[in-house]
Amino acid sequence: MITEELKHDVEKQGIPFDKVEEQIENFKNGFPYLDIQASATIEDGILQLTDSKLSHYLEKFEKDASSQKIVKFVPASGAASRMFKNLFAFLESDDDDIENNDFVKKFISELSSFAFYDELDETLRKNGSSIKQALESKNYKSIVNALLDPEDGMGYGELPKGLLLFHKYEDEVRTPVQEHFVEGAEYAVGIDNTVYLHFTVSPEHQERFEQHVNEIKKGFEAKYGINFEISFSQQKRSTDTIAVNMDNSPFIEEDGSILFRPAGHGALLENLNDINADLIFIKNIDNVVPDRIKKSTKDYKKAIAGVLLDVQSKVFEALEKLDAGVSEDLIESLHQLFDGQLNIKRPDDFSEYSLEEKAKYYRSKLDRPIRVCGMVENTGEPGGGPFWVKDEDGSLALQIGETAQLNLDDPKYNKIFKESSHFNPTDLVCGVKNYKDEKFDLLKYRDPKTGFITQKSKNGKELKAQELPGLWNGAMADWNTILVEVPLITFNPVKTINDLLRDEHQ
Repeated sequence: MITEELKHDVEKQGIPFDKVEEQIENFKNGFPYLDIQASATIEDGILQLTDSKLSHYLEKFEKDASSQKIVKFVPASGAASRMFKNLFAFLESDDDDIENNDFVKKFISELSSFAFYDELDETLRKNGSSIKQALESKNYKSIVNALLDPEDGMGYGELPKGLLLFHKYEDEVRTPVQEHFVEGAEYAVGIDNTVYLHFTVSPEHQERFEQHVNEIKKGFEAKYGINFEISFSQQKRSTDTIAVNMDNSPFIEEDGSILFRPAGHGALLENLNDINADLIFIKNIDNVVPDRIKKSTKDYKKAIAGVLLDVQSKVFEALEKLDAGVSEDLIESLHQLFDGQLNIKRPDDFSEYSLEEKAKYYRSKLDRPIRVCGMVENTGEPGGGPFWVKDEDGSLALQIGETAQLNLDDPKYNKIFKESSHFNPTDLVCGVKNYKDEKFDLLKYRDPKTGFITQKSKNGKELKAQELPGLWNGAMADWNTILVEVPLITFNPVKTINDLLRDEHQ
């Protein structure tokens, strides 16, 4: 389907041609649904920490942290433009009245509660006005324009979320980047008294991120008496996927080239795979709160890392024993590890395996990356949840499935989905080294059959786009997964500008 003339587009993208052909086949055939068997619950699959368990895992992490290289991995590539969708629509409308526009009315009436209020007022003053004057004259569009416009205003409509002013304190205002520095100091100080912070950013924003980091880094190092090592990466062009027309032929741009599109957050697996660390925390750029309610985040981040270190030490010990020789007693102890902490349910015919087959099975399951995922109670947020999923070998293991991966038209799967009580708000800690202290190649533990196909448009033409298996979904399908319930207060994303008016962000 791709002519010789168009093959050079594929070469320029840095994608092997057979990968593009595979993507086109995925468009034709679709992706299989996730074979979910049951939802994970507190009764079956999700660990609930009592006060004593919380203290135990906190102590475990605090005892071991100083010997670990800890990286805080923050996906921060997204532009903030979607946060301002309602404000852009107001600017483009012919109506200046806000009485019938609840979103804009709330934004204007509570303007002084935003952390960027003073800078916004200063921006208007440079243009010969002020917030007070604009409000008195009901010139609300001048206020919105001063916030969003990149030339005459603050340019918030084009900036990434990480560089917006989110929170106001008595003596300062902070961006999400600054809040991640504070979080890093609170729970991610590791070997050499250092916090390693890694941000994935868009190419057009990296310079602004670097400038911001250079302005704040020394101040935070002095305040907390620790070192910060900051690094950046960009989503690799080679992870983009081909776009196709509705008949699955390549979508051709107006200049005659093939359209490739970013393949969703699953593309960041490549960036994560480049990180060399003992522990990697993953958390989105916008899920930050002011200092007054950071304690739950700090305690539970440390606790889930403590869970990982505890389980990882037992896994490593088991693998070393398997290296030394197989016995019935060892196999019995592995039963207990699988049932008690790893949450892997063996195939139905496992009892018929020979001793050597059992040992081979256990080794294959143990020698994998480990992740512990914080799970919050589902209060109606969109998205999937944690499920027991059947592997090809007949095992049942825990995975996080997105709605798009589930066959919700089938009553059986719809019922399982509706029984799901929790979801993962991008709250993970990852162990990416094996028992010989070698880094896993994370790309080998991705399930390529768990991608997504979505419908989009460009220049008025319909197209189909393909996303790679999601970073905490199919991209980690073959990891050992442990789920831990964390308080809802640890999940406070900012999807719209008015979310910053919620009490959790004030």
